[in-house]
Amino acid sequence: MKKLIAAVTIFALSCFFASTALAKKITVACDTNFPPFEFKDPKTGKHTGFDVELWDAIAKELGLDYELQPMDFNGIIPGLQSGQLDVGIAGMTIKPERAKVIDFSDGYYKAGLLLLVRTDNTDINGVEDLKNKVVATKLGTTSPDFLKENAATKETKLYPNNDAMFLELMSGGADAVLFDSPVVSDFMMKTGKDKVKVVGPLYQGQDYGIGFPKNSELVAKVNGALKTLRENGSYNELYMKWFGTEPK
Repeated sequence: MKKLIAAVTIFALSCFFASTALAKKITVACDTNFPPFEFKDPKTGKHTGFDVELWDAIAKELGLDYELQPMDFNGIIPGLQSGQLDVGIAGMTIKPERAKVIDFSDGYYKAGLLLLVRTDNTDINGVEDLKNKVVATKLGTTSPDFLKENAATKETKLYPNNDAMFLELMSGGADAVLFDSPVVSDFMMKTGKDKVKVVGPLYQGQDYGIGFPKNSELVAKVNGALKTLRENGSYNELYMKWFGTEPK
């Protein structure tokens, strides 16, 4: 009887600790400034955007309690590797090198790279024209690698956030910006309207994925939630809200 009582007690405690672990608040990292995916709303002071609202929909679907942690993009992958972060959603391209150190969800957004110049620039019409030019882009992203492999730039200036690289272009400190297509398009249509233009084609088609520490049990659950949101129309609604078009 004593053995039976001990076994039941151990089982009950195991269930308690397991449920507590599953119910804990998880830490979800996003970029500090990556419109329209994530940015601080000047009216509310809170972070919003496609990524932020998509994750909120996923969390509600899974019944997850979470804390959003805006941070510099180049700190997200190390944070996932160290276990300080549970999730990272920040327009992260699914790359083989990254997949060696973190796990990714299924792709949730198809993007690419665009080349942006000032409207009065007539010298640059594509990456082939970047020889001996100064190009600004974002630290820790796929753009520097692409430039290294495909363009003989005079200098590639790396910045921790979008505002700095666009400011460098507008002030004449850089001849061009190469970066993710949705961010470049958003800047061109809003802040940079009539001041900048996109030249050349869409380079390096790529999928964005949600990042996790290696072997995270959340990966399969999040993939299931993404599938549900696509099927019930919630994903399409968010996509239309933030990009003004149906997802391709």
